[in-house]
Amino acid sequence: MNGLIGYLVLAVVATAIIWKGSELLERSAAGLSRYYGLPVAVHGAVVIAIGSSFPELSSVVISTLVHGEFSLGVGAIVGSAIFNLLVIPALSAFSSEKLEATRDVVHKDAQFYIISVLVLFITFSLGATYVPGGTTSAAVLTPALVTIPLATYGIYVFLQYQDTRDHVAAAAPDVDPRREWGVLAVSLVLIAVGVEGIVRAALGFGAIFDTPSFLWGLTVIAAGTSLPDAFVSVRAAKVDEDVTSLTNVLGSNTFNLLVAIPVGVVLAGSATINYLVAVPLMGFLAFATLVFIVFTRTHLELTDLEAAGLLALYALFLAWMILESTGVIETVQGI
Repeated sequence: MNGLIGYLVLAVVATAIIWKGSELLERSAAGLSRYYGLPVAVHGAVVIAIGSSFPELSSVVISTLVHGEFSLGVGAIVGSAIFNLLVIPALSAFSSEKLEATRDVVHKDAQFYIISVLVLFITFSLGATYVPGGTTSAAVLTPALVTIPLATYGIYVFLQYQDTRDHVAAAAPDVDPRREWGVLAVSLVLIAVGVEGIVRAALGFGAIFDTPSFLWGLTVIAAGTSLPDAFVSVRAAKVDEDVTSLTNVLGSNTFNLLVAIPVGVVLAGSATINYLVAVPLMGFLAFATLVFIVFTRTHLELTDLEAAGLLALYALFLAWMILESTGVIETVQGI
């Protein structure tokens, strides 16, 4: 019991540290975007998205290098992507009188995110079928193989850069870039410390309840590391910056899938994932993405009823994973 309470306290403290770091990150990134005159869409899809994705990136790096648990980091990435798509837009919709989308968000950012999911799934499939040592149950990821998603993200950044070429920047506000870069660096350190704490708590929960660490990556770490995205999106929705709220979610997920997982592979030299588990989870992620697109495209608005539907779908996902991990049902092989 003492061990459980200790890990609960650690998880709460780590989450608070991530929250504080995320608040500092959001402020500094917003100031830098204004200083450099970036368009709103680029600010949300690239600058804020990459910054708020630092916890997920940290979770992969720390899980792989410090704890030797690459699958824990991958679970956190996939779980975070699902959390971002289903929970954060719902919270943003409840925080805003009217959460509106644009055709660019639906047709450009969301559709490119679907491509990201497909590219990562293809990468996993190649690791299971073409990389030496790969099997139908174990996909071997190598640095050479993960250049595919990394190159895809390069294309995404290039497309966003094209928006800046036609954008006429307003006069630079009174922002001290050196101070903002310093605050940004401090915020990233705080987030990394918080992520280490929440990873240790997740591993502790797994040991106490005798459940796979992958489950805690999908739930505890995913929710904890998604706090920066939630903070940024909800705050943007409250001040009627709906485009930033939605593009942050999509841009963050794109970065997580195409960059965070490959970085972990590069640092580890190579990594193996359970392909039998990855297939249904990637399938659910694709389904959640389609639901998100349909809801946001309908009248280009996310209503409270649709937001409740997204939360209900996330609750079903959690129930599914818990039942799988405890052996009550066995629809996913390998958990």
